[in-house]
Amino acid sequence: MEEITLGVPKPILERLPADDESAAADMQEAVAGWERRLNRMLEEADDEREAVGRLLDAIDRFEERYETYDELVPELRAWGQSPIYAIAWRTLYADVIAQLHEHEDLGDRLDRERNARLVEDGIRLRDL
Repeated sequence: MEEITLGVPKPILERLPADDESAAADMQEAVAGWERRLNRMLEEADDEREAVGRLLDAIDRFEERYETYDELVPELRAWGQSPIYAIAWRTLYADVIAQLHEHEDLGDRLDRERNARLVEDGIRLRDL
């Protein structure tokens, strides 16, 4: 499996307040750290299925964080505070997930692994 490369999309950085350069730097540092950890996980995996499983676990964590930031947006608005940072981080998590799915044919392998986990957990379409 090829090395994963991730980045912070320019539109996300452009939406951040111009007077706060630290938020953009924090995002870029976070994404670089995720990239390093994901690539290290791939290297340490015994086989491709284990590697894809580990990536799927990471995507699940990214999805949880996305949901956390998504829930913060209306709460911040209700308190009269700007949700711009919550929106930016929410969008970043969604974009990183998309980047992982677009990497090589990783999207297909991630989908297969997610489906395999559903079957292993005993969840069938008739149970939905």
